[in-house]
Amino acid sequence: MLLSRRTLKLETERLTLRLPVHADFRRWASLRQQSQAALVPWEPAWSPDHLSRKSFTNRVYWAKRSTAQGSAMPLFLFRREDDALVGAITLDNIRRGPAMAGTIGYWTGTRFARRGYMREAIGAVVHHAFTRLDLSRIEAACLPENAASRGLLERSGFKYEGVAQSYLQINGRWRTHVLYSALRSDRRGKTMVGQV
Repeated sequence: MLLSRRTLKLETERLTLRLPVHADFRRWASLRQQSQAALVPWEPAWSPDHLSRKSFTNRVYWAKRSTAQGSAMPLFLFRREDDALVGAITLDNIRRGPAMAGTIGYWTGTRFARRGYMREAIGAVVHHAFTRLDLSRIEAACLPENAASRGLLERSGFKYEGVAQSYLQINGRWRTHVLYSALRSDRRGKTMVGQV
């Protein structure tokens, strides 16, 4: 894992996670367009210029600014064997002080789904958040019917916490979400029974 003032790069067995750069535009736009039918039901509504270069340029500037400010960590996932863009994961809404928490969101291109890439990425981001950013809690939310995302979160060590009514606008409608979290020192379900 490499972290400096100017760059942020996380490495896993099969992936490199890094901030987006302007040169990623064509690969990003192509993967998002190819995966649109699979992504739209689970995401906020795409703006009319969602796949434009201008929109992507704003995304790159936001990624640099929010990372420098410590409020978010938006990363693209690249497969190390061929440098193919696989998807993206963002640790956002990073809160300091008493909360020491952040929220993850992610997407995978259709042709890379169900191969374990996002589980690898979640593991790397959560580890970085706990060990380098000193966060205590990572939160995630998904639609109740999104069985793939729920299973991914559970396999990644997140625990179900409850339901949030009208949590986010997804595909143009306010939608209820199920909430999950991973804690740095997870004691949920454990008791002191039998311990002296």
